[in-house]
Amino acid sequence: MSAKSEGLDPFMRAAIEQARKSREENGIPIGSVLELGGVIIGRGHNRRVQNGDPTAHAEIECLRDAGRIGSYKNTTLYSTLMPCQLCTGAILLFGIKRVVAGENETFHGASEYLASQGVEVINLDLQECKQMMQEFITSNNQLWNEDIGRGVPQ
Repeated sequence: MSAKSEGLDPFMRAAIEQARKSREENGIPIGSVLELGGVIIGRGHNRRVQNGDPTAHAEIECLRDAGRIGSYKNTTLYSTLMPCQLCTGAILLFGIKRVVAGENETFHGASEYLASQGVEVINLDLQECKQMMQEFITSNNQLWNEDIGRGVPQ
């Protein structure tokens, strides 16, 4: 754990650790955890590169890890980056009512849409999350553009 993340709640710290794990695997450094009743029930990190799977976003991997839990309405999804439209669809489909993001500066995501659908959206605006993404984007711009749906120039 870095000194920067020591003051954070354990759920965002765990999401940051997942992002670091993806970075160590040469993947996109985004991490996510799903919390229920003060316990982490799912963890995931972006594995698009590692698995060659365009749907292997951190939030989706986290939901896969949590598995079938019956109802997601009392869960909170933590993510180091504001969820994209794909992950927003999963959040809405499963009825997750609270999303806590590490930042939305490097990628705005679908925060307004989530809020318009009754989801509580909290942006922690964490420098640690921004820095991790900015470093990745600077050194992997083409991969980042692919990840956010801008594609690779033909």
